[in-house]
Amino acid sequence: MPALEIGVASVDDMALLGDWAGAEGWNPGLSDGGAFFATDPHGFLIGRLDGEPAACVSVVRYGTDFGFLGFYITRPPLRGRGYGIQLWRAGMARLDGRNVGLDGVVEQQDNYRKSGFRSAWNNIRYEGVPYGSGDGEGRGDRGGDRGGDTGAATPAGITLVDARTLSFTQLAAYDRRFFPAARDHFLASWIAAPQRTALAAVQDGELRGFAVLRACRAASRIGPLYAESTGVAAALVGALGATTPGKPVAIDVPDTHPEAARLMERLGLTPSFETARMYTGPVPQIDRSGLFGITSLELG
Repeated sequence: MPALEIGVASVDDMALLGDWAGAEGWNPGLSDGGAFFATDPHGFLIGRLDGEPAACVSVVRYGTDFGFLGFYITRPPLRGRGYGIQLWRAGMARLDGRNVGLDGVVEQQDNYRKSGFRSAWNNIRYEGVPYGSGDGEGRGDRGGDRGGDTGAATPAGITLVDARTLSFTQLAAYDRRFFPAARDHFLASWIAAPQRTALAAVQDGELRGFAVLRACRAASRIGPLYAESTGVAAALVGALGATTPGKPVAIDVPDTHPEAARLMERLGLTPSFETARMYTGPVPQIDRSGLFGITSLELG
């Protein structure tokens, strides 16, 4: 068996990682790679055979005690030969001593448990054209007495603004409520990357919600989706959906938030994909009641 040469991926390699993730059906964003790479330029590993890319994994460090693993892929013709586990070990060594999170696809979850990961919750991807987002069929009228939950109305006192017009310090502090570690470099790149819209829900100068929509290989993805209520979440989804009228969006919703799941159903979205959020250490304490949709499968 040829030796696997493991090295750090370059920024140019990020497009390849995105293509591989797309082939797996994960539907990554078209401009995710630059934002991911800026977060931790040494956090993306590629294994090569005779100089040709064979496998990849991301092992991004956040702060001093948290990390996130993603992009764990071996090219299909090379699977079952031990190359993936070689890369896995190299990646986990880079995160040694940290609590590590990942979003694992169903078929790999048993393997992750054998490596010390434990399930915290499942993420259910809801997908479709949201009611009240300018879909051209008048489906928002079906909401009846649902009010803001159809995505057709913004709750009283709430204003939706371009999130990039707010103080970044305020936005980063808000994001920290819903993620296990500060991630300022990631967030700055995430909202500034091409082909995306970032909205914030504001009331009396305070953030009440935040969401980002990005163009993807298939349905546009909304993530993160934070909100203080289902009405605010629905308004954000409706406003973001209206930027791509008649086209589907997808949101990865934690199953620990049943109100979020019910909202997705009321908006006309249906389950299409599932992963499990898993950690090697204690489940981090975050504001789960306001987490309506995670940011990404690759970096958390």
